[in-house]
Amino acid sequence: MSTPAASNQTLPATVGVLGGGRMGAGIGHAFLVAGAEEVVVVDVSEAAAQTAAARITKDLEASLTRGKIEGELSDWTDRLTTTADVAAFSRCGLVIEAVPEDMNLKVESLRRAEAQLAPEAWLATNTSSLSISSLAEHLDRPERFCGLHFFNPVPASKLVEVVLAEHTGGELAELSPRWVEALGKTPVVVRDAPGFASSRLGVAIGLEAIRMVEEGVAAPADIDNAMVLGYKFPIGPLALTDIVGLDVRLGIAEYLESQLGERFAPPQLMRDMVARGELGQKSGKGFYDYPES
Repeated sequence: MSTPAASNQTLPATVGVLGGGRMGAGIGHAFLVAGAEEVVVVDVSEAAAQTAAARITKDLEASLTRGKIEGELSDWTDRLTTTADVAAFSRCGLVIEAVPEDMNLKVESLRRAEAQLAPEAWLATNTSSLSISSLAEHLDRPERFCGLHFFNPVPASKLVEVVLAEHTGGELAELSPRWVEALGKTPVVVRDAPGFASSRLGVAIGLEAIRMVEEGVAAPADIDNAMVLGYKFPIGPLALTDIVGLDVRLGIAEYLESQLGERFAPPQLMRDMVARGELGQKSGKGFYDYPES
């Protein structure tokens, strides 16, 4: 069980997260619980930063309720800073970018973050599919940059994909898996390739499941049950697509198609659902319905 006073010497004392959405907030929560002395979350506006603070506070409350951490809520939130000022990254030993999966946005965001970092600080991206090497081309210190691909929901997920490219320095290659282990998660180390390991395999299965719905092979629940009960998947590929977001998976599929060929071409059903706003859990409807609670 983590306590507010128990700092983790394996982690940088101050960790920054650029982007306070669902993934960014989850990453911030993970580092707080693991013992980072301070977590700094930077978002696009003060209103967005306050929303990120509320997300992380809610996750911390849940961790207290479940006995994962102990103490008063304020003991944990006092170590959290949320702001719209990217200059706050100047005191961070590690910053993880967690903005939406768009190459231009990620390049711009990473450059803004790197400009604030001390020379000895590290930088990482949470991209689920984009080329680490292509992102690094726009940075001044590519040897201090790698991929740390977290999974949703971050607090519950046990996996982080560590993505190393040719430019990644040897010290960072050693440190990054140790950071993941300090979070209580398991690192899977992969080289920089389109979709890495997890997205490439996960999206391939998800796209085939969508094609099966499109072709009338079976209903979504039956396809999911076949994989859960027959292959011991913890969740079916269509339910997982709803959790990730059809729009997110569409973007990944389009990128993988551009890099790896037509076997990753998104089914028309997927495009139609995204066009209708049927994005999964976040919109209330995807392959399943999600009534407001």
